[in-house]
Amino acid sequence: MCTVCGCGEGEARIEAHDHHHHHHGDESPGSRLVRIEQDILAKNNEYAAANRRHFSERGIHCLNLVSSPGSGKTALLIRTLNDLKGEFALGVIEGDQQTSLDADRIRETGVPAIQINTGKGCHLDGHRVGHALESLKPERGSLLFIENVGNLVCPAAFDLGEAHKVVILSVTEGEDKPIKYPDMFHAADLMLLNKIDLLPHLDFDRERCIDYARRVNPRIKVIQTSARTGEGMADWYQWLRASRQMALAGHPVLAGEG
Repeated sequence: MCTVCGCGEGEARIEAHDHHHHHHGDESPGSRLVRIEQDILAKNNEYAAANRRHFSERGIHCLNLVSSPGSGKTALLIRTLNDLKGEFALGVIEGDQQTSLDADRIRETGVPAIQINTGKGCHLDGHRVGHALESLKPERGSLLFIENVGNLVCPAAFDLGEAHKVVILSVTEGEDKPIKYPDMFHAADLMLLNKIDLLPHLDFDRERCIDYARRVNPRIKVIQTSARTGEGMADWYQWLRASRQMALAGHPVLAGEG
């Protein structure tokens, strides 16, 4: 987990095969790192809980989109925004290490977006998302999409306050991704198996891929999509509406809508 390397805080560690230097009376470097990691995650979870309260008070339904780089998640998000902007107030928090290219593409849809550049950091965290919310000020009752940094490892450990993690896996990536990155697939409530328009050109066993995902997470939902052709997108929107309705059930401000 990247909390161990401190993500660009000069703490990157390679295991040292050095058995001569024992820190007498001091805690071992390993236990110190475990403590740092627990502190970072505990602090993150406080910020995430504050974000979650903010969303709950305003009836904002927040989704954390996670994937490898190149899964097609920005294209899928842009199609989603264009298709749903007549139906919901929408907002986007866009996470990338560098550049605002994706946020610029998203703003072309007319949907407000805030870019967070993480620099060396390989994931968004609850604190940065909280600051982005202050600038973005998503509307009451809106759907808020957080597009996380492309990385299937670190974002799994960092709660941002979202209602669900949605993992996007492109069929160009290989069917073994769910068992190679089990923490992420275990943390996700939905897997979008994307770019299915490319299946005729690939040796990709989609049944095996879905089986691997269910092995890691028996309750994961799977929807097969193509952001290019639109196949499966209606099922994704149906899932979005249903998950929002469930989240807002009993919400005094918004329960009467829809």
